[in-house]
Amino acid sequence: MTHIKMGISGTVIYLLVSGCVLPALALDSFTQADRERLVRMETTQTVFMQQMDKRFEQVDKRFEELRTDMNARFEQTTNMFYVLSVIFTTLFAAVFSFAWWDRRSVLITARKAAKEVVEEKTQDIEKIRLTVEQVVKVLRRHADKTPAFRDIMQRAHLL
Repeated sequence: MTHIKMGISGTVIYLLVSGCVLPALALDSFTQADRERLVRMETTQTVFMQQMDKRFEQVDKRFEELRTDMNARFEQTTNMFYVLSVIFTTLFAAVFSFAWWDRRSVLITARKAAKEVVEEKTQDIEKIRLTVEQVVKVLRRHADKTPAFRDIMQRAHLL
C-alpha cells in the first residue's frame, strides 16, 4: 500500500511541477492568476488526498475483514480436526475392544470344549484301567495254578 501511495504522490507532484512550475518559470513575473491557479491546485490536491485516504481506509477495513474471516475458517478447520481425531480414536477403541472380547469369548469356549474332551478321555482311560486290572487279576489267579505261566508273568513284571 505504501508503494501505491508513493506512486500516486509522485504522479501528483509531477503534475504540479509540470503544470504550475514550468509555465511560471517561462513568464517573467508571478501574477494573481498564477496565485489563484496554485490555490485551486492545492485545493484539488487536498480533496484528492482525502479521497485517497478514504479509499485506503476502506481497503484496510476489507483486509481486516478478510483476516477475521480467515481466522474463523482456520478455527473451524482446527475444530474439525479435533472432531475427526475423537471419532478415529473412538472407532479404534471400539474395534480393539470388540477384537479383545471376541478372542476372550473364543478362548472361553475352546477351554470348555477342551475340558469336556479331557474329561471324556479320562473316563475312557479309567474304564480301560479297570478292565486291565481285572485282566491282570485273572492272569495272576491263573499263574497260581500254572507254573509255566507264572514264570512268564514274572518276566513281564506282572507278579
